[in-house]
Amino acid sequence: MSRGWTIAAVALVAAVLGGVVSLFAADVTGLTDEGTSTVYVPTNEVAAGVPGNEPVSRAQPLIGNGFSPRQIYAARSRGVVTVFAVYEDADAQESQGSGFVVSNNGYILTSAHVVTDLSASGKTTEANKIYIAFRDGDRIEADLVGWDGYDDVAVLRVDSKAHALEPVPLGDSSRVRAGDPVAAMGSPFGNEDSIAVGVVSAIRRSIDSLISVYRVVDAIQIDAPITHGNSGGPLFDSKGRVIGINAQIRSDSGSAEGVGFAIPINAAKRSMAQLISTGQVVYAYLGVTTETLTPTLARHLRYSANRGAIVGVVRDDSPAAKAGLEGGDGRETFNGLEVTQGGDVILAADGQPVLSADDVVRAVSERLPGQTIALTILRDGERKVVRIRLGARPVSPETSP
Repeated sequence: MSRGWTIAAVALVAAVLGGVVSLFAADVTGLTDEGTSTVYVPTNEVAAGVPGNEPVSRAQPLIGNGFSPRQIYAARSRGVVTVFAVYEDADAQESQGSGFVVSNNGYILTSAHVVTDLSASGKTTEANKIYIAFRDGDRIEADLVGWDGYDDVAVLRVDSKAHALEPVPLGDSSRVRAGDPVAAMGSPFGNEDSIAVGVVSAIRRSIDSLISVYRVVDAIQIDAPITHGNSGGPLFDSKGRVIGINAQIRSDSGSAEGVGFAIPINAAKRSMAQLISTGQVVYAYLGVTTETLTPTLARHLRYSANRGAIVGVVRDDSPAAKAGLEGGDGRETFNGLEVTQGGDVILAADGQPVLSADDVVRAVSERLPGQTIALTILRDGERKVVRIRLGARPVSPETSP
């Protein structure tokens, strides 16, 4: 949706709102430590100070045990909107995406890449004007409350008196499972009030972020057709609850035959709460790159553990470096993959098993800057616990050793 994106491997589709968050480039799990103080960050919409301390939405789940796209459309379409972003530069370009109303106070969720523009130089620019079009064709102006480039979530706000609002209910993306039926709504190619149905193909997918160098590690993969203009629209479950924000589609041609991804709503809730409260989103930072340790690789490298995350690189002056974590001392090709030789292996985070590199990212992103995480590591055949005070994620970490 943002200008400047080639439609080659990523054709946008929708964007969103936890539980967890977007994450690092390559296998990165951390960032520079520029001095961190413990800060209060609300983790839900009530704590965020939504006026009146009311829930984001009072809408109820749909009745029945079946999956009825017709019922979902009838009950939720008035809460789905089209988002227009205008950039007053030499091109005076307007981009279009989707969004959905989440509060009677006028809050609307969409994708960050719908209302921001990433230039070839890597600079992100906010839209000068944003307009919301409702199902009845009425259009009003919206303010940009803030955006989270890591999880590709943006919060807008309209005057609640300017147009009747019908918020949609937010669900719990942690309950989503492969095979669940879903309905994606939005405005593909400007065709408002569109619905597409399918199933959840997979969960906890790790995908590239569209407007940051980090990765989103908990994306929901769906087979529902999503195309240009769907970005920012809601992904509903069978009860008509939003479980994700349609974010992007991976395709060789840029059309809808590709694989679609949505940002989990729990991640979007976390972003929204912080944006409404403080106008910005903070993420914790460890400062390492990691690679997944599998049983076959463990035998090859002679590790005494079968699963975990091998520490590849420890960033200079990062929380990990200050705590004494050690990265690898070489690289080799094994079973067609480049892998790290040596280095600590992270086995658990605060007692919870780490089975992959993405698990490290999840563990760090669930915490806040200034908090402490206890990592169980394997080094030279011995297990030990290292306590690390996490820093704040930098916008552009060094990605080269």
